[in-house]
Amino acid sequence: MSRRKPPPAPSPTAPCPCGLPAVYRDCCGRFHRGEADAPTAERLMRSRFSAFVVRDEAYLLRSWHPDTRPAEVPFDPELRWLRLEVHSSTEGGPFHREGTVDFSAHFTDEGYADVLHENSRFVRVDGAWVYLDALPPGT
Repeated sequence: MSRRKPPPAPSPTAPCPCGLPAVYRDCCGRFHRGEADAPTAERLMRSRFSAFVVRDEAYLLRSWHPDTRPAEVPFDPELRWLRLEVHSSTEGGPFHREGTVDFSAHFTDEGYADVLHENSRFVRVDGAWVYLDALPPGT
């Protein structure tokens, strides 16, 4: 396995990796820094995508449900997350307790382009949105 250096974190004024029209500092960066909680399941999913881009393991673990959270997040040095497409979401708003977000995350692995398509399930724990798991395809 190659020991290439991870990509640099985006500058605070760079466009946010999540795809929303805001700079990283004001968009997902504030969630990563712990200054605010994601207000919806979709915003949490977007912030988690950005955390994969910048390799913020602490945020990913903090935003993962305790029943399904791994001990660590092994980042592949050859994998580069490129962009995110949100297809749909169900519930997951300010007055919901759970929600789903269907998305495609585009990436390259060892230079080859690919796409991860997932319908993720999110729930609230102590009032904050967390990632629970991926629903089986077709659900």
